[in-house]
Amino acid sequence: MGDHHQHGHQQGHQHGQPVHPAVAIQRQPHWRQHEHRPGSATAFRWSVILNSFLSAFQLVIGLGFGSLALVGDAIHNLGDVAGLLFGWGAEKLSTRPAQGRFTYGFGRSTQLASLINAILILIAALVVVVEGIQRLWQPVPISGGPVAIAAAAGIAVNLFSARLFGRDHSHDLNRRAAVVHLLTDAAVSAAVLLSALVVQFTQWHRVDAFTAIGVGLAVGYSGWELLQEALMIALDAVPRSIDLAEVEATLRAIPGVDDVHHLHVWGISTSQNALTTHISRPLGAVDDMALLHQAKQKLAELGIAHSTIQLEPSK
Repeated sequence: MGDHHQHGHQQGHQHGQPVHPAVAIQRQPHWRQHEHRPGSATAFRWSVILNSFLSAFQLVIGLGFGSLALVGDAIHNLGDVAGLLFGWGAEKLSTRPAQGRFTYGFGRSTQLASLINAILILIAALVVVVEGIQRLWQPVPISGGPVAIAAAAGIAVNLFSARLFGRDHSHDLNRRAAVVHLLTDAAVSAAVLLSALVVQFTQWHRVDAFTAIGVGLAVGYSGWELLQEALMIALDAVPRSIDLAEVEATLRAIPGVDDVHHLHVWGISTSQNALTTHISRPLGAVDDMALLHQAKQKLAELGIAHSTIQLEPSK
């Protein structure tokens, strides 16, 4: 047989029996059930609202009382708002059915949102670090009390917003980007709070500039990690949640499988993984439908719910 993946399941069944209903069910777009998660829209909506108010509040306090660290926190919060809006829109777009030339649907929109989020974080980090370095040489007096209150508000709002996304965000880069934004900014707010308290009691105003630089570096690091992972998905790299060696070993361990080759695994979106592969088996010695059914079940257990398997006779 040829090596053309587009033959998919049909090519894999040509030596077997008519398609069994159980296998037909496996060939339905099973991966779509992972696209919509109840409560996600609510989490995005409230996070956007709360962080919008928080950003405005922190900007007013930071500019009014001279705290660059708090302004940096506010800028990061504005990045949160933009990132959350991108993520929210992308998640809604990813649920649209496949149509026309978009045969895989619009799942990659979530990856695009994650990429934009990462870039926003890096830009905000650079601005804060540069301004912080300048303020080391030209300290600006700040009022620690109001800054501490605004920073404490940032901790509360960001932790609450992250909590809204629940515990299922780890399997979706788009949501994880949103949660990383929120948790990182909670940590940033904690650093700003500590800095404000130090200034309030010691009047050492340079500590605000040092804190701003630290904030910028921490934010930049989180943005760099997100950028790397988003680019990996854009380049069709095997998702980090998938162990390619384990996938191959699992398929080879299925009774009747002689060889596995042309194995490809990639992310359809930030939460959906796909696979194509060729499997060699002794012609007529195994039930093709049972083999495919078992292979699909095992792949789904490994986090690959959408697979196209081409069966070939063993050499």
